[in-house]
Amino acid sequence: MKVEKLPSNFVHVGSMSRRQIFISILIIAGIFFIIGFVSWVNSILIPYFKIAFSLSNFQAYFVTFAFYISYLVMSVPSSYLLKRVGFKKGIMFGFWLMAAGAFLFVPAAMTAIYGIFLLGLFALGTGLAILQTAANPFITILRPKERAGQRISIMGICNKGAGILAPILFASVILKASDTQLFRLLPGMGQAEKDAALNELLRRVILPYGCVGLLLFAIGLMVRYSPLPEIDTELETPAIAAANSGKKNIFQFPHLILAAIAIFLHVGAQVIAIDTVINYAISMHMNLLEAKIFPSYTLACTICGYILGILLIPKWLSQLQALRFCTILGLLFTILIIFADGQAVLWGHHTNISIWFVVLLGLANSLIWAGIWPLALEGLGRFTKIGSSVLIMGLCGNAILPLFYGYFADRYNLRSAYWVLFPCYLYLVFFAFYGYKIKTWDHKNVFRVQL
Repeated sequence: MKVEKLPSNFVHVGSMSRRQIFISILIIAGIFFIIGFVSWVNSILIPYFKIAFSLSNFQAYFVTFAFYISYLVMSVPSSYLLKRVGFKKGIMFGFWLMAAGAFLFVPAAMTAIYGIFLLGLFALGTGLAILQTAANPFITILRPKERAGQRISIMGICNKGAGILAPILFASVILKASDTQLFRLLPGMGQAEKDAALNELLRRVILPYGCVGLLLFAIGLMVRYSPLPEIDTELETPAIAAANSGKKNIFQFPHLILAAIAIFLHVGAQVIAIDTVINYAISMHMNLLEAKIFPSYTLACTICGYILGILLIPKWLSQLQALRFCTILGLLFTILIIFADGQAVLWGHHTNISIWFVVLLGLANSLIWAGIWPLALEGLGRFTKIGSSVLIMGLCGNAILPLFYGYFADRYNLRSAYWVLFPCYLYLVFFAFYGYKIKTWDHKNVFRVQL
């Protein structure tokens, strides 16, 4: 088999010094922080646009659809872009695409056209697809392998920490204390007065998104000239090369395809837990200014899970055991969301107890992503980049599953719509206990996998 010589600016992952690894983790952590900040602000955009454009639940969740469907469209092209220009230039282009998406919010607000906002969100998601395709395999293959879950947990803390800040900061910029009264008066306003009020509300996004666009453009330049090394993510050991010698495409790795489905369901379940909780709180007669904090509670639970992962993996708990525990926990909390009843007063909020199990899904979701990635990339060798792209495509679950939730919320109610989560966690339990071991599509051999 022909071995391609790496470009002179590439660094072999096994030869990286501790300093290079530390700098790399620091830079990638910053990227994950930005990914989290841009992604989780959607949780406040959904109710914001729902009010400003008088949308149904289904229509409002096109915010997540437009943002995350770009992962399905752009993940494979992203892998080819990164292969052609390298990680650093690719990441720079990703940040610049995100900047373009942020700048689109300006004409969208000026014209009050929902479609332009969705186009801006699609551009933001496209840039993030490039960043995710670059960052996830990079942080996964760093040595030692058994600590991949710890590293991904650190990245998760950065991502979800930004997610805690994003809706709070964004709401503080675009919402005023008097808006509670405004939202109450809107239904009784004349059409001209209502349009003027809603247009003023929409134009509040111009300054924050204009500043975000400038910042993203500058960060792209900084990463391009940073000390982040170019590494080969497709290195094959002789054993892996021999095992993959007869394989022609990525579909000959069943465990990867099953992992991509797991990613699809995991991220969809995660975004439902975070992006629907504000509307669920509002359905309990809470105003938006109070309800805006609930995504931060959910993300805080996720961070608690990450911290536990860092402390316990691999000394006290394997990555696989953590994955299994979290998938079972997600299944349990979903059942409690549907069936648990009664009023609760916690942190000053008077709510039905079921909403706190939505919050606790943050804990259940915390170590699933970190558990799936190492299992999915195991043994891919030269197929690692395209395999990572397939996994990133799974992030379109963020786009599709919230629409199902929105449809069932309109058809039935917000609480019953959480049944959407049950088959998601059921499949994740299957993958954690059995699916990751499947190495062949041959039906005669599939069920011979040792348990």
